[in-house]
Amino acid sequence: MDSQHPPLETLQDIKRIMERSSRFISLSGWSGVSAGVCALLGAFAAHHRMGSYLQFRKGGGGYWQRGMPPVNDSARLLFSDLILIGGITFIAALVSAFVFTWVRSRKNGVTLWDRTVQRLFWNVALPMVVGGLVILRAMDYGYYDFVAPGCLIFYGLALVNASKYTLGEIRYLGYGQLILGIINMWSPINGLYFWAAGFGVLHILYGVIMWAKYERKG
Repeated sequence: MDSQHPPLETLQDIKRIMERSSRFISLSGWSGVSAGVCALLGAFAAHHRMGSYLQFRKGGGGYWQRGMPPVNDSARLLFSDLILIGGITFIAALVSAFVFTWVRSRKNGVTLWDRTVQRLFWNVALPMVVGGLVILRAMDYGYYDFVAPGCLIFYGLALVNASKYTLGEIRYLGYGQLILGIINMWSPINGLYFWAAGFGVLHILYGVIMWAKYERKG
């Protein structure tokens, strides 16, 4: 029986080498957790800012009608603040995810910018850049209700598109984003909650699962 082990181990080594050459397998579960936490903090900040605006509006202040561009200084300030919160949240999530992935890559002796990573980056970036342009153009026409579902849908497409170059489980995270985004299109008034569920809760769940599956024993 022991004589059968070396060939089996050799096949397993070959399989690992092939996976490393065709897939980036050093994504850290902590990257998902950190990105999710950043998203939840950003959603909380946006919710608080919108609450302050609604209180101001009840007191006879300005207004920002759904489906229309901001029409006065207070509404424009709210809109600018929400864009700023979103930008800070995205940068914080990206930096934290990069740091945890970089640490795991160094531990595994894997470079962070080889041909596989370049393919992964391109397959993530293309749907997100296109989606960003579509969302910006929609905002020009005043379709703010579809910003949150648009972000979820295009991000979900990016994850599914890139899953063939990294851990296959990321595909299911993409499916989750797509489902939430599609449902959100029929409930646009709750966009912030769907946004928090997709970018926050799903990321944290994904990160915990990936850490338990791939990193806990390491």
